[in-house]
Amino acid sequence: MHNEAIESKYQVITVEKTTAPEGMPGDNWFRYVIQKGDLANSIMECKKTGSLKTVTEHAKDQAEIINSRNVRGGRK
Repeated sequence: MHNEAIESKYQVITVEKTTAPEGMPGDNWFRYVIQKGDLANSIMECKKTGSLKTVTEHAKDQAEIINSRNVRGGRK
């Protein structure tokens, strides 16, 4: 049974340690992935510096912002 309310929202799929983007300093980089349901064409991959905790919080905040914009914009 699928929950359409959950599938219609962006969620954080993963947050993991990674290497810095080319030309960027530091060794505290994390990669996070935000995805809408299981749609392969609705995946966002981003890199950010910080701790696992702060990057995870940032990723969750970004997913919430995207979801709130979709609701206000009339999308489901």
